[in-house]
Amino acid sequence: MNMSSTQKLLCASLGVMLAAAGMVFAQETDKQKQDEVIRIANQVRKKILMISTYGPFDYITFGIAPGAQGYTVLLKGYASRPTLKDSAEREVKRIENVGTVENQIEVLPTSNMDEDIRLRAYTKIYNYPTLARYNPNYGTPIYGSARSFANTMQMGISTNPPMGFHPISIIVKGGHIILEGVVDNESDKTAAGMQANQVSGVFSVTNNLYVTQPAKKQEK
Repeated sequence: MNMSSTQKLLCASLGVMLAAAGMVFAQETDKQKQDEVIRIANQVRKKILMISTYGPFDYITFGIAPGAQGYTVLLKGYASRPTLKDSAEREVKRIENVGTVENQIEVLPTSNMDEDIRLRAYTKIYNYPTLARYNPNYGTPIYGSARSFANTMQMGISTNPPMGFHPISIIVKGGHIILEGVVDNESDKTAAGMQANQVSGVFSVTNNLYVTQPAKKQEK
């Protein structure tokens, strides 16, 4: 995937993050207030994506509403570790004019079964030839050495997730997979769902991937 395509997917993914939570909960008629909401939204997106522990097994959305003192930011979505939930709240609280942070991020259960599913689902999806262009690490080892890989497998892949921007978020909850994020077209969305369904031991797959280029309806 070339740089321009990656940037487009990143922008689309961030747009989905906003839309999924409903960016503004109250009417904002004053342009200055609208600009302030946009500024805060951009800061929230940046803060979340820059958290070192945010990876392909997490998905955080947010909403913004005016409050009595500053703006209220509602955080929702999924975190594979409690530390990510805490970090997201802490970083967002630092944003100017954010008065309150309502943290409704769901911390996913920790289990060896779910960790194993995360690893196998990641491999299935991001190494699949049609979807490989979404993998920032494609063609290189996920981890630098066999020892590093062994340590990660012992602790769980969510403790040391693959680096880089991953448009497809793989959420694993009690053996169930939820796919969130962004892909280019319907074929890629279908392929991701099919690969996730091929992971043994998975109870169900919910495919919520957003398509940036939906197929055009043929005129009758």
